[in-house]
Amino acid sequence: TAIYDTMQYIKPDVQTVCLGQAASAAAILLAAGAKGKRLMLPNARVLIHQPAIDQGFGKATEIEIQAKEMLRMREWLENTLAKHTGRDIEKIRKDIEVDTFLTAQEAKEYGIVDEVLEHRS
Repeated sequence: TAIYDTMQYIKPDVQTVCLGQAASAAAILLAAGAKGKRLMLPNARVLIHQPAIDQGFGKATEIEIQAKEMLRMREWLENTLAKHTGRDIEKIRKDIEVDTFLTAQEAKEYGIVDEVLEHRS
C-alpha cells in the first residue's frame, strides 16, 4: 500500500505500463495509474484475486489476527479496484473469489487500463 499511497499523493501523473503480467498487488498499481496513462502490451495479462496466505498454522489468536487482516485487505482491494475501474463493487467481489486472468483487451474493457499498445508511436 505504500507505493499506492505515494502514487495517489504526488502531484505528477503516474503512468503505468504492464509488460508480461501484472498480478495481485501489481494489478492494483496498474489500475491506480493516471487516467489515460494506464497502458498494456497486447500479449500481457492481469491477474486479480482475493488476498491469501500460504501458512495455515499457528496459535488460534494469531490465525484470527491474520484472518481479520486478510478481510480488511480484501475490502481495501475491492474498494480500490472499484474506484479506479468504475466497476460495481459486487462485480469485483465475484471476480476475485477465484483467480481471474484478463487479457490486455479484457483488462481495457474492465477499466484496469486505458490503452493496449499495438505498435510504437
